[in-house]
Amino acid sequence: MKTNAKLTALVLGISSFAALPLMARPVAIGVQIQIPATPPPVVTIPVPAPAVTVQIGVPDFYAWDGYEYVGVVGDQYYYLGSGRVWIACDPVRLARFHSWETIHADWRNHAVVNKHYRRDAQGHNHPWQADRLQDRNRDLDHGH
Repeated sequence: MKTNAKLTALVLGISSFAALPLMARPVAIGVQIQIPATPPPVVTIPVPAPAVTVQIGVPDFYAWDGYEYVGVVGDQYYYLGSGRVWIACDPVRLARFHSWETIHADWRNHAVVNKHYRRDAQGHNHPWQADRLQDRNRDLDHGH
């Protein structure tokens, strides 16, 4: 009997070893993870370039500085270039005009009304408006 008991214990022990791999398998819980085949697209937002402001103008009045005609629109100085168009003064011309201007501080009082040279460097015509002459006179009178 002891032999049968040993044999039974041996058979049960071997069968329990055989059952271990079945019990050691992972149990599926129902969670799925999907890995995309390609990465998501990268979104880039372009930064706009800074705006470039170019002042183009035709002075309503100008003066002869001994070399060329020079006029002012706002704070930009222009000279009358070839083709009778107004071109923004480069630093050399501007320095020369400012030197002349120190001697002729009242040049605006004697400036010529620009009725004829009304084209800017881009080739656009700027028609003369008579009310600009009244504005100049008012500026010269300082509002009096």
